Amino acid sequence: MRRTTILLTVCLLASLTACGSSGDDKPAAKPSPSKTVSKEDQYLKAAHEITFNGTPSDGALLIFPKEWCKALDSGHSVEWMFDMFGGGQLYPIGQEWGTKKEDANALLVAGVKAYCPEHSDAVLEELRASGDY
Repeated sequence: MRRTTILLTVCLLASLTACGSSGDDKPAAKPSPSKTVSKEDQYLKAAHEITFNGTPSDGALLIFPKEWCKALDSGHSVEWMFDMFGGGQLYPIGQEWGTKKEDANALLVAGVKAYCPEHSDAVLEELRASGDY
């Protein structure tokens, strides 16, 4: 009886093991790594689509997002950041180039989305409420 029980157990285990594998299973395909776009590339791609009055260098454009994020982290508004006479003086402009307000707002949104996306909703809300976006 004991021998029969052991034999039945072995057969049962063998059949269960066989059911779990068809023998021609292929290993699961590894997901292909997605191309990660850097913050700088994401921001500059958007910046290159904006028409400037003059030609800012990428280096000049890259100064702004980190400063905007610092100001937003400190609780400042877009209006304060873009105020050139007592506010943050962070309006995107250089010695030999400038932006129209609508383009400055688009650049700001691109910078915030790339560098500090946690502030995107507040920035968009402020710009929309002011009618500037």
